[in-house]
Amino acid sequence: MYPILEGLRFTETGNFFLMAGPCVVEDDHTPFVIAERLVAIAERLRIPYVFKASYRKANRSRLDSFTGIGDREGLEILQAVRQRYGVPVVTDIHTEEDAAIAAQYVDVLQIPAFLCRQTSLLQAAAATGRCVNVKKGQFLSPEAMHYAVDKLRHFGSNNMMLTERGTTFGYQDLVVDFRAIPIMRQNGVPVVVDITHSLQRPNQSAGVTGGNPEMIETIGRAAVAVGCDGIFMETHPNPAVAKSDGANMLPLDRAEKLLKTLLRIHQAAK
Repeated sequence: MYPILEGLRFTETGNFFLMAGPCVVEDDHTPFVIAERLVAIAERLRIPYVFKASYRKANRSRLDSFTGIGDREGLEILQAVRQRYGVPVVTDIHTEEDAAIAAQYVDVLQIPAFLCRQTSLLQAAAATGRCVNVKKGQFLSPEAMHYAVDKLRHFGSNNMMLTERGTTFGYQDLVVDFRAIPIMRQNGVPVVVDITHSLQRPNQSAGVTGGNPEMIETIGRAAVAVGCDGIFMETHPNPAVAKSDGANMLPLDRAEKLLKTLLRIHQAAK
């Protein structure tokens, strides 16, 4: 299954689709570097591709954490990526007001995991007519996500996705339950697995989320084998200097090799 998105290419291949990019728009240069590389990889491998970046990071642990370069500036960069490379774009929203504003610049509105039960936010996202990606809360069962689907449908949206991003395991770890993929697919919507946020190590004493990036390929292999519709991942030319979530990002120069591996598993699973 694929989301309905203008500019989503290679859907005739039956390959999983990819949502990938940096965690946040951190300047006016890096998003284009990442987009150019990922668009080229997606074309070589014939993978439907959606560029991903947050224009604002609202859910940071520390007060002094980087949140963005400015809402309008970030959204305009996302729009420029969309126009320059001809690919759909997804970004997070956090408030009802964000939905209407961001919908003018991007193709997919993403509901963060912590906010997946916020009825008014789902209503505002549905009202824009844009595709909506709802991340499963770390505190929810996959079965419970049918309520988010029901809400969106009630408010008039029939173009949505659900994303698995791990379940809270103790105070400082997440675990991916791969049963969530077939369970959430029962809602009749595409199911995505976030293979980088699923490896976060939250609640670190320094107030900066840790990660376990050496397991990205492991999570990706399992997700594709089980039959996910899409893969979500964050990537950066140099994760060590990324301004958000660098601890669980995939280095950009490893993206093509990983995707080739996942495609082989996808073909075998089919």
